[in-house]
Amino acid sequence: MDFQIDPRIMASRATQPITDKKTKDLDSLRESSREFEALLLMEMLKSMRKSVPEGGLFDKDTSSEIFRDMLDSETAKAASRGKGLGIGEAMYKQMAELIEKKK
Repeated sequence: MDFQIDPRIMASRATQPITDKKTKDLDSLRESSREFEALLLMEMLKSMRKSVPEGGLFDKDTSSEIFRDMLDSETAKAASRGKGLGIGEAMYKQMAELIEKKK
């Protein structure tokens, strides 16, 4: 058995960008702030649904509750993408300064 290493593979791995710890921390912070905003929006939507009186065309059962929870969750995730409401972005900016000041 003759195992040879292709030099093109080694060269391609050597040219991959190396990300430092600050960049990883900032990316993680951005994702966490978006998730927090989505969670906040989801709780807000749940509270808004509770304020709507019962009744209407469809009966309230377990499957419709699960569907509404899933719908609220996806709506919150979609609303927090991009700029969102600005809550996540404000959190990111405030906490990013702390990461930037770190050694």
